[in-house]
Amino acid sequence: MRVTVNRDLCVGSGNCVETAPEVFDQDDQDGLVVLRITEPPEDFRQSVDLTAQMCPVGAIEIQHHIPTQ
Repeated sequence: MRVTVNRDLCVGSGNCVETAPEVFDQDDQDGLVVLRITEPPEDFRQSVDLTAQMCPVGAIEIQHHIPTQ
């Protein structure tokens, strides 16, 4: 999976950091989302999916890789 964030949309609610701290952080300066891992391991899929759903402004986008044959 590949994760991207839109800091222009982010309002700094912190849901992402609470739900998936291995993948997301908050900037000390402005409180906005910081992406720690752009391609987290599959083990984090459930927490990252939940984080994207919980984001109040839709600032987190996830692309799930489709296996090639």
